[in-house]
Amino acid sequence: MDAVAALNEIAFWLERGRAATFKVQAFRKAAAAISPLPAEEVAERTRTGRLKSMKGIGDRTYQVIQQAVAGGVPDYLADLREKGAQPLATGGSELRSALRGDLHSHSDWSDGGSPIELMVAAAGVLGREYLALTDHSPNLTIANGLSAERLTRQLDVVAAINADGQAGSKGQPEGKVRLLTGIEVDILESGELDQDPELLDRLDIVVSSVHSKLRADRKTMTRRMLGGIQARHTNVLGHCTGRLVEGSRGTRPPSEFDAREVFAACAENNVAVEINSRPERQDPPDPLIQLALEAGCLFSIDSDAHAPGQLDFLQYGAERAARNDVPQDRIITTWPVERLLEWAAAK
Repeated sequence: MDAVAALNEIAFWLERGRAATFKVQAFRKAAAAISPLPAEEVAERTRTGRLKSMKGIGDRTYQVIQQAVAGGVPDYLADLREKGAQPLATGGSELRSALRGDLHSHSDWSDGGSPIELMVAAAGVLGREYLALTDHSPNLTIANGLSAERLTRQLDVVAAINADGQAGSKGQPEGKVRLLTGIEVDILESGELDQDPELLDRLDIVVSSVHSKLRADRKTMTRRMLGGIQARHTNVLGHCTGRLVEGSRGTRPPSEFDAREVFAACAENNVAVEINSRPERQDPPDPLIQLALEAGCLFSIDSDAHAPGQLDFLQYGAERAARNDVPQDRIITTWPVERLLEWAAAK
């Protein structure tokens, strides 16, 4: 098989299985190293052993390339495929199959680890019909948030990808995925959104989230969130409590806010409540999903993926939504893209 495809697919399965970042990056870097080379040259360097001296090629990645060049599926990839045949989540299979898209993902333009093209290609492999690219806004400097100028340039990249009619890049299967323009915009302490309103007008999807001062008092946080929800551009309220329940960043308690007031505002202002599928977030907690249901809210099951393999985290979100009896038609990521975009534009 194609060596670049083999390396990228291994990285995908490792990301999906939440392997250590350094392990994943070893395969991504090896793929990037040989991607510019013609297949014949990769084969020749492999036969002569010269490939071992290339920067970014280690013993394991060399073995993978060697087996791919020889015409077979590398042993390591075959093993990962076998393990990956098992679902990530045991519940929510019916809802999982109904999901058409994902409205929260990040690329290497902000704090994601992969180019936009690889993210879209992976979404195609997973059968998504659409994917919103929602890199961070300028206030989140630690995540390399996009200035107005950089976001404008990104819009041109998205347009080019969609115009080409192919989401793939060298070494990745092409998927017929519509890439939606978007942003995960910070809700500032004032309740305003952290991006130029005229630029937000140009986006398909705006996910609004709080990323700072998460330990603010209940009244302050409620007022801040209401400002973001009532902003005319907000379509989705992202990871509403900001909690962390596991993972390398440790744990973090949920923010305190008036959930009934916040969810009532979401229902009134046509804003979907995100069911964030990242295992370390599991946000909102189940009791808040129930409050949002009672308030009449819509929901968006999103991956919040920062790498291609993490796009399959939607399985976790589907399991949680099913466990909480969220009706399928109230989950906007089960809607066809035309209905979704009409809904978003109506806001």
